Amino acid sequence: MDSIRKMDSFNSGNATLINVSNKGATTLASSSSSTSSRYENQKRRDWNTFGQYLKNHRPPLSLSRCSGANVMEFLRYLDQFGKTKVHSPICPFYGHPNPPAPCPCPLRQAWGSLDALIGRLRAAFEENGGKPETNPFGARAVRLYLREVRDLQSKARGISYEKKKKRKRPLAQQIPTLSLPPPPPGAS
Repeated sequence: MDSIRKMDSFNSGNATLINVSNKGATTLASSSSSTSSRYENQKRRDWNTFGQYLKNHRPPLSLSRCSGANVMEFLRYLDQFGKTKVHSPICPFYGHPNPPAPCPCPLRQAWGSLDALIGRLRAAFEENGGKPETNPFGARAVRLYLREVRDLQSKARGISYEKKKKRKRPLAQQIPTLSLPPPPPGAS
């Protein structure tokens, strides 16, 4: 069996071992931990997808030249694969959470999905050697864009996205009491 070691230039130097048997079957074995969490796997896939987007960009972009504007362009590109109906203000179902009939309004990426994606890409950028102060996923323009998407989708659905307020627990519940068993008879 032949083994080919390949370095993924966009994936922080993690080596991937590709085994090719004489019958043409291939298997992949990554040198990073094989028991990655779902979050880590999704973060890796998102990072690779963004890297592919940069390679296919015209003109091709390097990560070091990527800005918040490029990140927003990527998010708009992802809208074509969305599954969330976002009603336009002229749609008769604008503001209705459960429209009674179909309409021609576009499908878009849900705000929550975009927000989670940006969080994963922001973390991946720094894990792959990027400096927090140059992170394009944390740019102010990206945060404002996400807020705008959230507000637009909230109005279109008639459901607001409000942060859940943390309830304060009564003081008696905050301090755990340690209950000790009674001393055994005859012990002083």
